[in-house]
Amino acid sequence: MAHSLISLLLLSFLLFFASLPLSQSNQFCDAGIGYRESTCGISSTSSSKLLIKGGTVVNAHQQEIADVYVEDGIIVAVKPNIKVGDDVTLLDATGKYVMPGGIDPHTHLAMEVMGTETADDFFSGQAAALAGGTTMHIDFVIPVNGSLVAGFEAYEKKAKKSCMDYGFHMVVTKWDESVSREMEIMVKDKGINSFKFFMAYKGILMINDELLLQGLKRCKSLGALAMVHAENGDAVYEGQKRMIELGITGPEGHALSRPAVLEGEATARAIRLAGFVNTPLYVVHVMSIDAMEEIAKARKSGQKVIGEPVVSGLVLNDSGLWDPDFFTAAKYVMSPPIRESGHDKALQAALSTGVLQLVGTDHCVCNSTQKAFGIDDFRKIPNGVNGIEERMHLVWDTMVESGQISVTDYVRITSTECARIFNIYPRKGAILSGSDADIIIFNPNSSFEISVSSHHSRTDTNVYDGRKGKGNVEVTIVGGRVVWQDDELKVVPGSGKYIEMPPFSYLFNGIDKADAKYLSSVQAPVNRFSAS
Repeated sequence: MAHSLISLLLLSFLLFFASLPLSQSNQFCDAGIGYRESTCGISSTSSSKLLIKGGTVVNAHQQEIADVYVEDGIIVAVKPNIKVGDDVTLLDATGKYVMPGGIDPHTHLAMEVMGTETADDFFSGQAAALAGGTTMHIDFVIPVNGSLVAGFEAYEKKAKKSCMDYGFHMVVTKWDESVSREMEIMVKDKGINSFKFFMAYKGILMINDELLLQGLKRCKSLGALAMVHAENGDAVYEGQKRMIELGITGPEGHALSRPAVLEGEATARAIRLAGFVNTPLYVVHVMSIDAMEEIAKARKSGQKVIGEPVVSGLVLNDSGLWDPDFFTAAKYVMSPPIRESGHDKALQAALSTGVLQLVGTDHCVCNSTQKAFGIDDFRKIPNGVNGIEERMHLVWDTMVESGQISVTDYVRITSTECARIFNIYPRKGAILSGSDADIIIFNPNSSFEISVSSHHSRTDTNVYDGRKGKGNVEVTIVGGRVVWQDDELKVVPGSGKYIEMPPFSYLFNGIDKADAKYLSSVQAPVNRFSAS
């Protein structure tokens, strides 16, 4: 009783503290961004012509020393010694890398979660992304009462304040003929080419195998990519009950209730069902050796399976969940959980060898007040960590500086492969003539330091707080506009565009031939003589 009273008083204190006016240096401006007011609503570089001189231009397939000339938001030329007039803004990139802006395939901005809404909306989250060198993201639309159309319309409104380009995945939470029809509307009319199925969050988002099979079949017919959150939701539910019965109510109970074996089982099941239907599968936030090995086995057999690790799984271990301070531990709660040491290194190795293909973040942030909803019961802690601003730096420091991947590989796993998978390459994910001018200038000889006091996200927590490393995004250009330079962010709400993503990406190449080969090999039906 005393513990509950103390918890209630603490939560009340936090809610009161959160309602106090912030200092002017941290106030949100009317546009709704969560960083210094001096940067709110300032127009970015207004020139429609831009020349980036002398840098090493890096694409996924090659790197070369060249200039990059941009007009009206489009890359016009990539070649050495480009000559221009006086009306062109010049940026010197000598000794630095000129790369495609990052594309984050996995974010949750302005998402309703566990009775609250994530701290970052489509402006504050995107502003943070731009400060970290990410110039596009793909967010997940949650249906409204099962309706995909209603969900899409709700997210259209949420995204009106966007300051960079974005796309949508669509979540499917139930199955009937109306959902099947709405999936077709999403693909043919709304520019969505991927649908996500949650195998966890029982009673909220979770679907069963029957629904998953119907969804896989419908995705195949539409040329849309099926995505899964792979955890055995029934077993997780039992694990949660077991922890509570044992009196384990803190954040460590979250990890203990959903061990890696449950992620591996669900990953294997989803892969086998996708193989049965013969349609490509994308496994989001691969967090464990167990799941990674199932993906490796499937890919080795020739099955089209994409594995997406996220930054937290690559660079963190679960030690933070055992921190004696609840608020420190709670900030690490996400699903699937961050695993014990060893899984991180294995996921890095899988990324470096091509077993896993691209890196997301699952950026889904809640502040300390929101995390405190679960102070007496880990099941009530809103899930999610940050990463949209930190991803490009942490992947460079962890993977390139360590010698595990090349600079061209870095571009592939942070930008190009995402563009290819979701069928927007080479408009996005490339420094090529005709591509959108979403570009970063990256200094490999500089350094970065992550701090909760200086990040651009609206949350008061950061799971990477205090981390330092090599490499730094010095300039971010989006749509031909310089929006990040000299550690100053200049963004305008409403300047971002919705990017429609067409169906039938390269992952569908050969699917029809494989189906035809199977049908020709089936020695059935057998012609039998009747008994008469």
